[in-house]
Amino acid sequence: MANLKDIKTRILSVQNTKKITRAMKMVAAAKVKRAETTVKYARPFAEELMVIFRRMLSAVNGEYSLENLHVKKAIDNYAVLLEKREIKSVGLVVMTSNKGLAGAYNANIIRRTLSMVDEYNEKGIAVKLFVVGQKGISGLKRKIANKNCEILKTYLSVANNVTSTGALLIAEDLADYFVDNKIDKIEVLTTRFKNMMSYSVQNWEVLPLSPEIEENDGKGGIDPLMLFEPNVHGILQSLVPMFITNIIYQALLEAQASELASRMTAMSAASNNAEEMIRLLSIDYNKARQWAITQELVEIVSGANALK
Repeated sequence: MANLKDIKTRILSVQNTKKITRAMKMVAAAKVKRAETTVKYARPFAEELMVIFRRMLSAVNGEYSLENLHVKKAIDNYAVLLEKREIKSVGLVVMTSNKGLAGAYNANIIRRTLSMVDEYNEKGIAVKLFVVGQKGISGLKRKIANKNCEILKTYLSVANNVTSTGALLIAEDLADYFVDNKIDKIEVLTTRFKNMMSYSVQNWEVLPLSPEIEENDGKGGIDPLMLFEPNVHGILQSLVPMFITNIIYQALLEAQASELASRMTAMSAASNNAEEMIRLLSIDYNKARQWAITQELVEIVSGANALK
């Protein structure tokens, strides 16, 4: 049986750990509420933007033109970004976190990423990774060593502070690789936040941009009497960067909310486990203390009997 000092030291250690996990739970709970509100407000905009964008593409009937349009960056070249070609290499934007203690959040993302890498490799397709978050970088670096896969770009600050500026930075990098024919298809691997207790890992296709309208859209095409100034192609050129950036931004928001919810749940479970450990250790402490008292009484009685 462990002595009283060792048990007491362990109880104090677990109590200190419990204080930390409770504090982290409270911080995550405060942040996840804000993140949940942001995600829920952003979703309707993202969905409506997608509908408008695809209906505009449908309105031009595949006649894409950059005539009289100034192309400063690859992301402005919307005609190429719509180009479907033979897939020889695929880009995956992997959304993970910089911090740990988030339960199985990062592990689930990494597992799904490796599964997709294996699927594409079996088809003879190379995979290029754009990794957001330190946990994804460290988790994937060793595991892709023997695969037809490499990490092209990493983003650390974006994972800590989700902004449209950070999303635009990623979107521009993706457009550069796609327009230069270095990558033929790009997908985002993220999580979709459901509630405080659950999320699902999903992959969204980013490039090439799809002009197809959902059959159940029910909103029809662009009004034939609608006028575009200066022209529909100029509007599309402005809309495409916004559309791609918004996909990345929405993926970052969903990932952030899922990470915080997972951390809150993990810290809550850790706090509960700490309470249970303290209870069991307290029982052991009382047993050891009782045993020590009993042993002392036995020694006193034995000594008294020996003196008779």
